[in-house]
Amino acid sequence: MDEAALNAITDTDALRALVREQMVKLVRHQEVISQHELTIARRDHEIAYKTAKIDKLTHELARLRRVQFSAKSERMNPEQRELFDETMVADIAAVEAKLGALQDSTSAPSPKPPRAKPVRRALPPELPREVTVHMPEQCDCASCGSALTQIGTHASEKLDVKPPVFFVRRDEYPQLACPHCETIVAEPVAPALIDRGQAAPGLLAQITIQKYADHLPLYRQEAILARHGITLARSTLAEWLGHVGLRLQPLVDALRAKLLTVDILHADETPVAQLDPGAGKTKRAYLFAYAGHGWPSDAGAGCAGAARSPEPQPIVIFDYCPSRAGKHAADFLGEWQGALMVDDYGGYKALFAHGITELGCWAHARRKFFDAHKASGSPVAKEALQHIGALYAIEASLRDLTPEARGRERRRRLVPKLDALKRWLDELQPKVLGNTGLDKAVNYTLKRWNALARVADDGRYPIDNNPIENAIRPIAIGRNYAQLGIMHSPTVRVAETQDRRGPQRLRA
Repeated sequence: MDEAALNAITDTDALRALVREQMVKLVRHQEVISQHELTIARRDHEIAYKTAKIDKLTHELARLRRVQFSAKSERMNPEQRELFDETMVADIAAVEAKLGALQDSTSAPSPKPPRAKPVRRALPPELPREVTVHMPEQCDCASCGSALTQIGTHASEKLDVKPPVFFVRRDEYPQLACPHCETIVAEPVAPALIDRGQAAPGLLAQITIQKYADHLPLYRQEAILARHGITLARSTLAEWLGHVGLRLQPLVDALRAKLLTVDILHADETPVAQLDPGAGKTKRAYLFAYAGHGWPSDAGAGCAGAARSPEPQPIVIFDYCPSRAGKHAADFLGEWQGALMVDDYGGYKALFAHGITELGCWAHARRKFFDAHKASGSPVAKEALQHIGALYAIEASLRDLTPEARGRERRRRLVPKLDALKRWLDELQPKVLGNTGLDKAVNYTLKRWNALARVADDGRYPIDNNPIENAIRPIAIGRNYAQLGIMHSPTVRVAETQDRRGPQRLRA
């Protein structure tokens, strides 16, 4: 075989080897490309999923905010509204957290520009601080071995809480004796709220506050105590509450005496259910609530012979009564003579025949027009709301004035508005269809007009009864947990029992 033929064969083998090598590389490249395409497809799918999820959460967040900031119905109890708002805020925070996590994990553009972060309120400076210093494990430079020098501190503060700490308060009374005359000397034992009782004042205060201010039934408090290794029966806790009520009566009497030194009072009542052991069911009782008005009182008559109080009294007293009869209000007020802000309940009418000045609540009148407008969309009811809104706008501008200046401004600005509203209602009354919501609102306002218009007579008079209504609203929350048990005399023993359904009731 000649040399040319050998070279041709060698070149052909080399070419085939080169082709095979390139084919292998091509297959490998195709495999890599396939893997990249699969990765890109998965990433595109993930981005599409996250984008859809972001869109969904964004719309859900917008919906929740519309619900949160929409017009609030006046028919909803404000305490219920607060519970609703708390749940709404928690839902919005959860959606925002999910949305933030998704936006951080994808490069897809956000459908909307990010919201400005709210400014975090500083933690109260008066709270005690527990400082933990986290020093680096190594105090020498890892590069050159030199000692490190502190140049600053990064600090973060978080609000924390410790569970209640229960402890035993031990009081010892050493007994000293004289070795010569055998005289024994010892400090007398300090008086206790409960004779031979195991509860210190701090524990009694905690149980009482949780029961009546935080609406925590005794069966729940019993479980909380058990988690801390303390076994106390509900009947024991209820007996303690009975003793606390008895010991607090002098304080209530003193508060009542102080409250009746002011000239202007708010009053209202709310029903409560009381267990009637003899009948085997609950009966309706009432809590009458009284509060002093929030502006200074420096003139006028109060309780006969009582000293005048120049400052407003931030006192609210709840008076248990077995019925809603007006005699209970008369018994509480006694010889008091002043201005009383109430609703149109007939039980108070007898008071106004004996020298007490009746003040009408414009919030009650407005609420009736609001209900009429809400039910039918009546433009007349809407116009009435605008008239009353003008009165409240004037009142808002007079809030910071002295009573004397407020009285002058009311006579100058409020009286013309009241006169115009009265003429409008007088003209409207015969035109309104009878037995309708609007008819009831107009008749109520005209019936109460003298009491309602009295707000312009004195700069100290309130425009509505909202302060006392706000004070009694928390009572409604407690109705869902426990029924009231009332002590009528020191000899009554109070015990709390659990029925088959679970809620606790006080038995008086």
